[in-house]
Amino acid sequence: MKYCRYQSFAGPVYGLVHEAADGWVVTATLDSPWAEEPAVTALPEPMALDDLALLPPVAPGKIVCVGRNYRDHAKELGNDVPAEPLLFWKPTSSLLAPGGTIVRPPVAERVDFEGELAVVIGRRARKLLATDDIAPYIHGFTLANDVTARDLQKKDGQWTRAKGFDTFCPVGPIVDTAFPLSPGISLETHVNGELRQHGSTADFIFDIPTLLAYITAAFTLEPGDLLLTGTPAGVGPLVAGDEVTVSVPGLGRLTNVVADEQG
Repeated sequence: MKYCRYQSFAGPVYGLVHEAADGWVVTATLDSPWAEEPAVTALPEPMALDDLALLPPVAPGKIVCVGRNYRDHAKELGNDVPAEPLLFWKPTSSLLAPGGTIVRPPVAERVDFEGELAVVIGRRARKLLATDDIAPYIHGFTLANDVTARDLQKKDGQWTRAKGFDTFCPVGPIVDTAFPLSPGISLETHVNGELRQHGSTADFIFDIPTLLAYITAAFTLEPGDLLLTGTPAGVGPLVAGDEVTVSVPGLGRLTNVVADEQG
């Protein structure tokens, strides 16, 4: 099942997404994509996904992120390949909808894009093993952009502020609950139509089972939590007026524009 979340006249609703000849459309609303058998209400006519006021399709209790999970990305920033997963947090207040504006704070001189595949946790997970069947713990997959104030990341020595500004976690446009977990998922990031990142999850240093085992050995993951799995090489700065798009075949395109903070 593919679903989105959008603002309707009646308030935020979940929409059932299908592929059509001219793009993705919403054909029905859902009471909850988390229900075992969600109640589906057909729309009078399909609505184009791109025409909707999309919201983040997730409402996580926490956003757990993995740093330097691609060798080439670690190398491009002059860092060693980590021996263990490198974890950090983004606050839920950093969430941004598809089509929303990434705001560059005046305190940051360089703000970078980092396109990523994101995992939506499906059930409570504690002390998993890398050999466990993790499929029941994955609700679905979506796209994310781990926007980072690079100069502040280097200055602070820890990453919370640099990665935690409001608007620094665009997510969406959909969640796919049937997206296949495979080692060869291809991800791209374009800025103003120019390809900047092209990577594959086959190049993960730590695969998703290993990440879930490492994370849940320390703390519990709850349904709806979001896991950002790392970014491939090619990260770079964004300036006001840029348009950045993260894409994965089957998960669509997460597009946001960039502006400087005013006032």
